[in-house]
Amino acid sequence: MCPTRHLRLALSALLAGVLLLSAVVPAARAQEETEHEEEFSYVQGAENGPENWGAIKEEWAACSTGRMQSPIDLSDEDVSLVCSLGYLNHTYRAAEASIVNRGHDIMVRFDGDAGSLVINGTAYYLRQLHWHSPTEHAVDDRRYDMELHMVHESAENKAAVIGILYKIGRPDAFLHKLEPFIRRIADGPDREVRVGVVDPWGARGKGCAYYRYMGSLTTPPCTEGVIWTIIKKVRTVSRCQLELLREAVHDGMEDNARPLQEVNNRDIGIFRPRPCKHYGLFPSAAE
Repeated sequence: MCPTRHLRLALSALLAGVLLLSAVVPAARAQEETEHEEEFSYVQGAENGPENWGAIKEEWAACSTGRMQSPIDLSDEDVSLVCSLGYLNHTYRAAEASIVNRGHDIMVRFDGDAGSLVINGTAYYLRQLHWHSPTEHAVDDRRYDMELHMVHESAENKAAVIGILYKIGRPDAFLHKLEPFIRRIADGPDREVRVGVVDPWGARGKGCAYYRYMGSLTTPPCTEGVIWTIIKKVRTVSRCQLELLREAVHDGMEDNARPLQEVNNRDIGIFRPRPCKHYGLFPSAAE
């Protein structure tokens, strides 16, 4: 057999192998995505429901055994005025971003430098933001319609999250700009599209008064040591916008809020500009 024919046969075998691999890999990836999707759910009483998260994986044990878990009810009887907290020290900037359907929520991931939040001298860099419905945190036993989490991370991989609560009302301008991209990723898990430059200030909005406490991530592995800042001012989102977010995630994830966790005598502070004027702070109309 001549060398040329050997080469043709070798190339044919290689091509067949590539075609076979291209057929297998998407199926394997789809299976991995399905398995990831089903690792945990928000369905009460389900085998992988919130009350069982800690038993699904060893590294998720904190979901069951942790004493500083989130979310919690921000009840007036547990909250203390702490004027020394001061105004939030954040410097955000517009940055390149992608929007990702993670199956259990819709996330905006910043691919560039979106700025930071400084707490007690430590800089926490804004990495991503995502939505939960209804709100995860409650205020005096009331849960609102939606909660936005702005997730920050320090150089030591410590987390600080700003939570913003929403009720049904006028459309949210920040979410409105993202609606076309959310529709594009609404038909599958782990799909993502680049959205160009996104300004985090549009998500942060106004409001100077806030609650502060130490808690955890609200999804597995429920890691503790997270600094939570919940803005007191409740913003509005239209029902259509809320439904768009709910329908974009997988079946069973439409209600993607973890049940409230025990406070366990944790300190919950609140900063309000007006009562703190004697600390040299200036009042703000946007509380």
